[in-house]
Amino acid sequence: MMPNDYFDESRQTSLAFWGLGQMLKGAGYAAAFLLAVGLFIWALYLIGLLLPEESRQTPSPYGALETPALVAEGHGLA
Repeated sequence: MMPNDYFDESRQTSLAFWGLGQMLKGAGYAAAFLLAVGLFIWALYLIGLLLPEESRQTPSPYGALETPALVAEGHGLA
């Protein structure tokens, strides 16, 4: 009868399992972070839906950036 070496890991196998465990741990942390960011953005969206319709019809806060610049005569910018 052969000895059961199922639980007898070599040093290389043990190191491979440790490395795989570390990578899976990092992937889990990344997934949790991504989920947290997604939930935060979703919560902001839901709060935005609770706002009145008039708040969505306000002028853009970037209006000063969108207006064309008026250049005075006599300057080299024209």
